[in-house]
Amino acid sequence: MTNFNQLPGIQLFSLKGKSAIITGGSKGLGFAMAAGLASAGANVMLVARNQEECEQSAKEIAEEYQVKAIGFSADVTQGDQMNAMAAKALESFGSIDILINSAGINIRGAIDELTEEDFKKVMDINVNGTWLASKAVISQMKNQKKGSIINLASTLGLVGLANRTPYTASKGAIVNMTKALGLELAPWNINVNAICPGPFLTEMNLPIADTEEGKKFIVGATALARWGELKEIQGAALFLASDAATYMVGSMVTVDGGWTAR
Repeated sequence: MTNFNQLPGIQLFSLKGKSAIITGGSKGLGFAMAAGLASAGANVMLVARNQEECEQSAKEIAEEYQVKAIGFSADVTQGDQMNAMAAKALESFGSIDILINSAGINIRGAIDELTEEDFKKVMDINVNGTWLASKAVISQMKNQKKGSIINLASTLGLVGLANRTPYTASKGAIVNMTKALGLELAPWNINVNAICPGPFLTEMNLPIADTEEGKKFIVGATALARWGELKEIQGAALFLASDAATYMVGSMVTVDGGWTAR
């Protein structure tokens, strides 16, 4: 029998003793992924602009999973604040093993109805924010010679959709940033991959949940004929953060109910 010399079964997915930073972690998919990592034993830092929301969400995770969870207020578009975030995580946990770049926004509309500021705002948070947060943790991960960066791309980084030019442009950029950064950091055993969520019923998507567009072009286009539940993102995040994904570099893990399979 082959000796794989590795942890068996579910132990591959254990994050006990590891620490994670989750931007956009106070709610939505970010909070769901933070809870998923905490359920596997990781200590977590939840990052968002609202300190009160961060602290409340961290308190809920700490009580539920008996891990160390802290909230940290920061703007992902500000490099100095991302550096402060990394410093606080290192001070609190002693290491930075996982970064999930979940902070993001979506501004919908036809190109001739959107403003230049609309486009810049989406790109600044979704693209620049991901780059700055990653830059802030990389030196520590290099020192450790190990780490995992998980970016939140989107199915709309893989396919197009009308009236979404800012969002699709930003998520397409995340797809290729993930691939480039994965190649760059592989020599230090830092795995960079991305999750491409499909139609999850987050606060971002509530405005279109009951519209004709939401019913026909989103829910009606999935093989499962429904919105994704927030808990259904946790498995992908846990997998990419764990030792089960050590041979994955620059990969896109699509979690979309079959939306892009058609």
